[in-house]
Amino acid sequence: EGIAVGLSTKVLPHNFKELIDASIKHLKGQRFKLFPDFPTAGIIDVSNYNDGLRGGKIRVRAKISQKDRNTLVISEIPYGTNTSSLIDSILKANDKGKIKIKKIEDNTAAEVEILVHLPGGISPDKTIDALYAFTSCESSISPLGCIIEDNKPLFIGVSEMLRQSTDLTVELLKAELEIQLSELEEQWHFASLERIFIENRIYRDIEEEETWEGVISAIDKGLKPFTKHLKRAVTDADIVRLTEIRIKRISKFDIDKAQQHLDNLEEKIAEVKHHLAHLIEFAIAYFKNLKSKYGKGRERKSEIRIFDDIEATKVVIRNTKLYVNREEGFVGTSLRRDEYVTDCSDIDDIIVFTKEGKAMITKVDAKTFVGKNIIHVAVFKKKDKRTTYNMIYKDGRGGPTYIKRFNITSVTRDKLYTLTTGKPQSLVYYFTANPNGEAEVVTINLRQVGSIKKLKWDIDFADVLIKGRASKGNIVTKYSVKRIELKEKGVSTLKPRKIWFDDVVRRLNVDGRGELLGEFRGDDLLMVVNQKGVAKTFLPTMTSRFDDDMIVLEKWNPNKPLSAIYWDGAKERFYVKRFLIEQGNREDLFISEHAKSYLELVSTDWRPIVELEFPKPRGKDAKPNLSVDIENFIAIKGIKALGNQLTSEKVKNINLMDPLPFEEPEEQEASDIEVVDEEDLSSQTANAPSKKPENDKDPENDDEGQITLF
Repeated sequence: EGIAVGLSTKVLPHNFKELIDASIKHLKGQRFKLFPDFPTAGIIDVSNYNDGLRGGKIRVRAKISQKDRNTLVISEIPYGTNTSSLIDSILKANDKGKIKIKKIEDNTAAEVEILVHLPGGISPDKTIDALYAFTSCESSISPLGCIIEDNKPLFIGVSEMLRQSTDLTVELLKAELEIQLSELEEQWHFASLERIFIENRIYRDIEEEETWEGVISAIDKGLKPFTKHLKRAVTDADIVRLTEIRIKRISKFDIDKAQQHLDNLEEKIAEVKHHLAHLIEFAIAYFKNLKSKYGKGRERKSEIRIFDDIEATKVVIRNTKLYVNREEGFVGTSLRRDEYVTDCSDIDDIIVFTKEGKAMITKVDAKTFVGKNIIHVAVFKKKDKRTTYNMIYKDGRGGPTYIKRFNITSVTRDKLYTLTTGKPQSLVYYFTANPNGEAEVVTINLRQVGSIKKLKWDIDFADVLIKGRASKGNIVTKYSVKRIELKEKGVSTLKPRKIWFDDVVRRLNVDGRGELLGEFRGDDLLMVVNQKGVAKTFLPTMTSRFDDDMIVLEKWNPNKPLSAIYWDGAKERFYVKRFLIEQGNREDLFISEHAKSYLELVSTDWRPIVELEFPKPRGKDAKPNLSVDIENFIAIKGIKALGNQLTSEKVKNINLMDPLPFEEPEEQEASDIEVVDEEDLSSQTANAPSKKPENDKDPENDDEGQITLF
């Protein structure tokens, strides 16, 4: 890094074999792409690499896997770090309360192995994300491609560097071939002169000469009749070399061997000329030879992936406690004598509602004033479309009572929002926060005023549609309300969430990327089966991680059996079993625990069919394939059952075939919740005339054009 004062360069390491392949593609006129490869391995995201030009960026991560429920293994580290600095960063994050670990073991020898032990009750998936967010397990590198050309700095990408390097290599190969051709032609020239000199006994012409000049002249005169086929003129230096030939060589001179030597030289000359005429093909062969000679063991080490963006607020450990003084209107982490609210972190946002119908979102701090008469405080989750707030409020002094349901997903921090119409002396009668859109039933009690006949009735929040936070809501009554009581807790009125699995980043999402796993209600679970024979069920979260050995990922149906065929290492036989996962939120090993046991295949089909292929005995015909209906072969048993032996014969292959038809019971879908115009609910009161609803404020314009933080 750095080639001059005030000028830096950073060209990242690349894979040897990929560079060779790219050079070959360039010589063939094909396009190519180059991405870094680091000796420390790890995982890299090159989506913003920008060919190594200024302004590009790559993200590098350590390779972290889960050994068991309480242990993580770091087997590869990011480029630019070492095991000591990585461990130090993890310990610092633990000291600051960003993550929570029990201890770290460094077992690194020839290969990196750092064991991170977690306390009980800490999520491994969440901890992995936190390690990426708060430690050196993830870092960013900004490349800067710069070279010196004509004594001036030139900013170019690594692809252009490779093109120039490859073109220079071709020029060097051409120069080497030209030198080789010149040397071969010189060898052929002198070998031809030597043959003429000895075969025609020109050496005898110098016997009578007494001076050196006479010797040179005699040899030159003797050669002239035989030099017409030579490729260049004979020089005095050539003649001098002829005089240096020893008598012993002349006496043992073999004409056939001399001719054979000339023929070999002519073949080599023709070959070199062919290479020069087909220089690109020769260069390609040269690069291929380099790859075959030096490429062994130089495979790519860094795995290329697209990283998901980790939100620090979602993975940080809740390392502090939040308190509230409702009457005085203060919230913070230093109010230890006041009411405890929840655990939080120092980077969280909190949302606060007051009895006057105001709401504010602010950062967690030691002590913050948000407004008196606080009725609800919680950690705010941005872009949360499922948390629904149910509210009944009085619209100003002597005004009607309204009911509304709303979400808060995007606001400006530290701005006070009005949830009522904004009239003075508005008052919230009833308020609940529902993380999954629950809708309860409440009882309205009116004051005895005038000729009101019906003083008490029930309202179900499920009948009220979810709207924006700035909507007025629906009229409940124009009369004075005495009190509102909870009659019955409700269930979620939201449509189940559709969840997809994106195989590129190996994460769940609700944005429609990847494979649809299904529609999930609040208590629905995911089921994962891996190659180790472990079945796991858990609540789907966007921070869940999935290992590379995962072979089944789908929505868990407690009534749907799993069918598995595995090799029992102790009995050395294939066994088949069908079982139900009877309890959720746990993981179970469903094959035997022998070290040589392994899972052959698993199916979640209702009526699976497998086909057995048998090896061919020597001198005999192979046994015909056997089709097995697993549903009829074995009954559903417990998950820890051994199962039935599949066959006593040796098996070559076990193939999963198309299942038998089965009509799966359809799951009843919930209807969509839509935001529509207000409704008048006051018809539920006696003698309460209907009132035309006023237009809602537009929630999009509620911030008066102010840019939001979320």
